[in-house]
Amino acid sequence: MIPLLPEGATLHFQGISGPLRLIRLLGSGGQGQVYEAEYALEPVALKWYFPGCIQKDIGLDQRLRECIRATSPNGSFLWPIALLSPLDNDPTGSLLPPGTYGYMMSLRPADYVGASEHVGGHLRISLRNVLRACFFLAEAFHELHLKGLCYKDISLGNLFLQPSSGRILICDNDNVDIDGRDLGSAVGTPGFMAPEVLLGRTKPGASSDLFSLAVLLFRLLTRHDPLKGALELQIRCLDEPARRRLYGEDPVFIFDALDERNRPDPIEHAAALLTWPIYPPHLQQLFQQTLGPGMKHPGRRAYTGQWKTALARTLDWRRLCPHCGQEVFTAPDQPSLCWACAGPLKTAPYFLTARGPVAATTENELHAHHFDPLLSERMDSAVAVVEAHPVQAAILGLKNLSSETWTAELKTGESSAVDPGQRCNLSLITRLRTSQGSIELVR
Repeated sequence: MIPLLPEGATLHFQGISGPLRLIRLLGSGGQGQVYEAEYALEPVALKWYFPGCIQKDIGLDQRLRECIRATSPNGSFLWPIALLSPLDNDPTGSLLPPGTYGYMMSLRPADYVGASEHVGGHLRISLRNVLRACFFLAEAFHELHLKGLCYKDISLGNLFLQPSSGRILICDNDNVDIDGRDLGSAVGTPGFMAPEVLLGRTKPGASSDLFSLAVLLFRLLTRHDPLKGALELQIRCLDEPARRRLYGEDPVFIFDALDERNRPDPIEHAAALLTWPIYPPHLQQLFQQTLGPGMKHPGRRAYTGQWKTALARTLDWRRLCPHCGQEVFTAPDQPSLCWACAGPLKTAPYFLTARGPVAATTENELHAHHFDPLLSERMDSAVAVVEAHPVQAAILGLKNLSSETWTAELKTGESSAVDPGQRCNLSLITRLRTSQGSIELVR
């Protein structure tokens, strides 16, 4: 991989007020190359375009300028910060390919790993954090669409995960455009494109984003393609006409509620059959809606807000199987069976909140939306978390992460203060009172 720009050089650009030092080439793609750099003593990334990309994508310059002015929808995007081009009459300009430009963005931290590593089975990450990544993904596109923008090319290659937290970063935001406007060459990635886009019947936009989002969420949760089942096995050669038929002309979701033609094969598609039962019906139904009737009718696809609500509810239900230790996602106030070992699961202690039950399980969190059903779900600012005792893991406590003192009502009828940063023993309390509201602990 030959660098377009001189590694180690200090360059001057239009678009920023000081010099930028190139450190090293990080990677190369179809549009250009990405470099690690330093600007004003801060680590940044620089994406520099190939001349051919600039000639082909005539709206690229305008889209980038508009994105920079609009600012990032939220912190999950590696959003363009500044558009950079060679500085007139500067000697370092001779080191840059003529007629080219690029943009500066935040540098992706080293602990964020490509989502394809997870889907390929090469990443150690809990189910909790996979679901959190899915929530943050739905939230990111919710905020993007609220700005009247669309992404156009949602795929595994544009997503990075932090395994320890489930936080995400979305790259390649130079494809972002105003919804309903066709200013660019991006149409999507095969396997993620909506059928109507693949068949050339319409240009990508927010409605096709919703289809691509469902595909990406399914890939993250099951590590399997939602359209590869029995119908794929009937294809001798998966060439372009076959792909067009599988993904565009006659696409069938492998768990379609009505059409069973494309069910997973027990041997070839074992991962899909193993992982699909992990998730509760309210989450499965959004996939069946979007990849079922929504396959041919874009207006019937689940919205980003619906995904947020369903994923947050699934995380609220998370508990651990007492027989095998696996994470399960069934309502804590109802008995059920473990998806992994089929062991019986009794009802478990839970917090009764304004948004429904939250299982009192280690690492489960309470957020502001649990106190107020009118608030949008958020996962980035917990007010409390369930923690196990450092020595006796069976003893659970609730840590106050807020900035105010809470009151815990005890079984004895007495009350106890829970200051910020302190924990209360869940086996001793019946209710928590806060300025946001009260929460009952049900056993």
